[in-house]
Amino acid sequence: MSDVLRAPAETKYAEELDWLESIDDSPKPFSWRLSPKMVRLFVLGSERADGLDREISQKWFGDRSFVERSIVTLASDRGLLLIGDPGTGKSWLAELLSAAISRNSTLVVQGTAGTTEDHIKYAWNVSMVIAKGQSRESMIPSPIMTAMETGTIGRFEELTRSTSDVQDALISILSEKYISVPELQSDGADAGDNIVFAKPGFSIIATANSRDRGVNDLSSALKRRFNFVRIPVVTNKKSEAEIVRFRTEELLRRHAIDLDVPPTLLDILLRSFADLRASAAAAGSDDEKLESALSTAEQIGVLEDAVLHSNFFGERTLTARSLASSLVGSLARRDPEDLAIFNKYLHGVVEPRSKQEGGSWPEFLDGGRDTIATLS
Repeated sequence: MSDVLRAPAETKYAEELDWLESIDDSPKPFSWRLSPKMVRLFVLGSERADGLDREISQKWFGDRSFVERSIVTLASDRGLLLIGDPGTGKSWLAELLSAAISRNSTLVVQGTAGTTEDHIKYAWNVSMVIAKGQSRESMIPSPIMTAMETGTIGRFEELTRSTSDVQDALISILSEKYISVPELQSDGADAGDNIVFAKPGFSIIATANSRDRGVNDLSSALKRRFNFVRIPVVTNKKSEAEIVRFRTEELLRRHAIDLDVPPTLLDILLRSFADLRASAAAAGSDDEKLESALSTAEQIGVLEDAVLHSNFFGERTLTARSLASSLVGSLARRDPEDLAIFNKYLHGVVEPRSKQEGGSWPEFLDGGRDTIATLS
């Protein structure tokens, strides 16, 4: 699938998954393609102590206990809810788990204010209904119903952004493990023809943004049907550097770009985000905070923007100036509030650091000031 913009995890890592499946002799729950130990190994990568003949790359960076609890939950009859701030890797972890367990991570429902009950149950092919009436053939199953019928993992992104009616419909699916189709009620029909039962192996991985609290809070009934795994913001500098470097290397390979990211500039990016997060934590009001969540995902986005700009419009070399321009340009979303915050940061933190440490900081300072002047 080289002509696909973004291949799903089961396609991207198909060779690894095939190899792990070929050597996996541990018990597997239900219809799982890999055992729990191999699922964990696929997500977190191999270590020398594993004694494997080849290395398995680490794909998700975080505490192994979060991954293990997620896997154990999916082996039970409860749904899994990954909850955390934006950019903490919830969706990526859900995709990796689905790929390892079911070899299909694409059965996804995106939760929005416009998501309806049809999106998690079924709809109808209108032309077929007019021609032949309502039947299983004219029914369009949702990704969740397809997961039920195939005994695989269904995913529900941004669950708390869906209305209470949609959330309530999910309760019966998680508790009863079937979907009733009353339109197919007919005399003499085979028993169960109007009911879609879930096969062993079916489960749901949902994600929720902790900042959406109060948008559409989950009912206590729905909460009881999920095991919660809270994914914290990455605060360890080494772990965050690994995540940013991993994602950046993927970007460079995808675009076939031969461009180095100097460790000194990666350090500047990490320290800048740490400074801005500390400033946001100490702020007395929302006007004194950047609108950005300053997540690891946004950090990757800033670096991606700088890399692409340097490759297409620069000297094919990442510079501190282009990094500063990307930082301000990507994260300054409110005018004049965010620009004022950046100006204060450059004057109060970056300028003294430039004088004390030198290196690439003076160029970073100039790039940030020039961008603010352009945007003002």
